Amino acid sequence: MTSFSPARARHTLAAAVVPFVPVIGLIAATPAPAQPAPDTVVVTANRTAQPLSSVLADFSVVDRAAIESSGAVAVADLLARLPGIEISRSGGPAATTGVFIRGAENRHTAVFIDGVRVDSQAVGGALWEQIPLEQIDRIEVLRGPAAAIYGSDAVGGVVQLFTRRGQGAARPWASLVAGSYGTAQLQAGISGAAQGLDYSLSAAHGRSDGFDSRTPAAGAHSEDDDGWRRSSLQARAGWQFDAVHRIDASLLASRLKAQYDGFTPGFDDWSEQSLRSGSLAWQGRWNNQASTRLQFGQTDSTYESRPDFYRTETTLRNLTLQHEQRLGRNLVTATLERREDELLNPATAYTATLQGKRHQDAVALGWRGDFGADREHGLQAHLRHDDDSEFGGKTTGSLAWGWAFVPQWRLTASAATSFRAPTLYQRFSAYGNPALVPESGRNVELALRWTPAAASEASLTAWRNKVSQLIAFGPPGPCADLYGCYVNVGRAELKGATLAGRTQVAGVTLRGSLDWHDPRNADTDKILPRRARRLATLGAEAPLAGWTLGAEVQAAGRRYENAANTQPLGGYALVNLYASTRLTAGLSLQARIDNAGDKAYELARAYASAGRSAQLALRWTPP
Repeated sequence: MTSFSPARARHTLAAAVVPFVPVIGLIAATPAPAQPAPDTVVVTANRTAQPLSSVLADFSVVDRAAIESSGAVAVADLLARLPGIEISRSGGPAATTGVFIRGAENRHTAVFIDGVRVDSQAVGGALWEQIPLEQIDRIEVLRGPAAAIYGSDAVGGVVQLFTRRGQGAARPWASLVAGSYGTAQLQAGISGAAQGLDYSLSAAHGRSDGFDSRTPAAGAHSEDDDGWRRSSLQARAGWQFDAVHRIDASLLASRLKAQYDGFTPGFDDWSEQSLRSGSLAWQGRWNNQASTRLQFGQTDSTYESRPDFYRTETTLRNLTLQHEQRLGRNLVTATLERREDELLNPATAYTATLQGKRHQDAVALGWRGDFGADREHGLQAHLRHDDDSEFGGKTTGSLAWGWAFVPQWRLTASAATSFRAPTLYQRFSAYGNPALVPESGRNVELALRWTPAAASEASLTAWRNKVSQLIAFGPPGPCADLYGCYVNVGRAELKGATLAGRTQVAGVTLRGSLDWHDPRNADTDKILPRRARRLATLGAEAPLAGWTLGAEVQAAGRRYENAANTQPLGGYALVNLYASTRLTAGLSLQARIDNAGDKAYELARAYASAGRSAQLALRWTPP
């Protein structure tokens, strides 16, 4: 019998993988421009700072340069260009938007701004249209469950958005963007750091005349352009007042007014929305091995529609105490957290006032260890217990392993459990069901990553996420309303694979991803609504005569509007072109043409999406 040895195992695994190198090398996947360097420090994967190269999860980072070159005016549009993510939307960029990570529901993504949770206790999940992309400096995306780290909501993934942090000498900056559909946006700010104090302040205002958000298939509706107006403010400051202690404060505020076409013909419907998210944090770095952080955060989100009146107000408060302790090659974390949710829905012509509160108290432990002469093995484990004031206790856990079995190759495997508590609206509104229980998930995944050079990488990731006790709107019975009630209806199985990578050939940066998804209702064997089974992104970028020129392709397969899979939404492929150049020191020009083929497509049935559109941007940052 042949004996086992690590050397033999490495050789066998390498022999199995190497034949696929030419295939993987043809694929590329990151938003433009390329993914940040492997030594980029990220915090979302484990709630602690670590190099991107050491993350044992499917992870993406979008920096400010990528945000600006994307030409996107909404966070969701930018996320849709990342592997494993697609969106739904009822019209233009200010319309109701959903984000699906690996086919999971919108409410199954935990969203944070500077460490402060953003959510709705009405529909569940973040109201993406409220978040002003122009105020975001960096985005980190974790694909896969992370409830053992973050608690409720992180069934499909985590998205954390960071505002700008000041550094270096005081530097003002400004940008002016103009584009199709009467779109214009002006932003200005200043940031810097001196004598232990860093600061950043910016304000922005944007508007668009929009387009008719309904298609002829919608039938009778208000046939007018559905425009939007948004103003936002961001402020952030930190003070390192000695070698140990630091205080940070941040604030993000946004107000959005948007037209839309509802269900009543002839109504010129519009919504007013606001988002305020702020935090105050203290950190003590006792030495190179130990640190403690205490953060209080609060988010207020409101949505109001007229003339068909509806209003909802959500307030979330978080208090988090986390300690990190390094012991050689091991990192141990301990976290205490309290979350408080409040919901207020004033009375309408059809419903009475709804007001509710609840809280969750949690304790969590985490461990990360690196082993081997060259740290070729990485192990991490997390365990968390949440005690909900309504549901009682819920325990979640995760375990991940990484193995750099040969130079440039790494294999990772992980398993995790997750949950999402019902919203207060789902339990106590006119359509509510007090008997609802949390949705629960169990995920396993396997990934292989190849990094032959600093400018090249490729990965293949496969996963399966089983979600039970899914909450949906069902028939009347559990509640008094005759139209229907929220119920726990069954199970979903989300499985798929992503092939992704980037490389450089003769000075041209190539990138792209291919996603094979099977997001399915496990009880009916039907594809979940508005989710495609095939997604793809491809791109190329190259310098030429002082310009940077690029092209992107974003494609999605056929989807279905309804759970019965009887209302198909056609697949689509969009071609985007862009160019940028430096005019003078500190002044740059960017130009884009999105949907260059003027493709007519729908992200929700009977709702239009933008056709061919152009954009010019001037950005000024003094050297």
